[in-house]
Amino acid sequence: MSSDQVRYLLHVCCAPCASASIERLTERGEDVTLFFSNSNIYPHQEYLRRLAEVERLARIFSVPLIEDIYDHESWLRWVSGLEDEPEKGRRCDRCFAYSLRRTAEKAEELGMQQFSTTLSISPHKRSASLFAAAEGLDGFVPDDFKKKNGFARSIALSREFELYRQDYCGCEFSKRASQRHHTRSQ
Repeated sequence: MSSDQVRYLLHVCCAPCASASIERLTERGEDVTLFFSNSNIYPHQEYLRRLAEVERLARIFSVPLIEDIYDHESWLRWVSGLEDEPEKGRRCDRCFAYSLRRTAEKAEELGMQQFSTTLSISPHKRSASLFAAAEGLDGFVPDDFKKKNGFARSIALSREFELYRQDYCGCEFSKRASQRHHTRSQ
């Protein structure tokens, strides 16, 4: 790493979303470290499965990975009262704020100048909501990874690397919504 290269902490929600995000950042010369901070994921077995895939992806791209403490109870308190909100609603905005705050704290602790999140690659997430959740957090870079066909690239890389692609965002509330959607679709 050159002395003038900026260190960049990337909040990672899952391996598929991270794949194209890492590729884009490394192509533009960023010194990327992954940060798996996902206390929202439920159940714990799902968290471990997603973490294992991110660990594998970090090895594929030869980038460092830091795992945050998994504290689902703390996350539940953070979104308390918003359990019945729809996807893309206020609960999601609050969840983004939780993860981005944790990432900002870790970036500061590590002396990293910039941070962002892979969540922006998903067509199921409003980038404007993500960026609003990061307002006031020093060093946040509003990288919208879904631009330039980022999501399509993440699907292609997921196939290439045979990554596990989950069918819900992560929390028990999004899991229930996904199950209801699949039941209605059958």
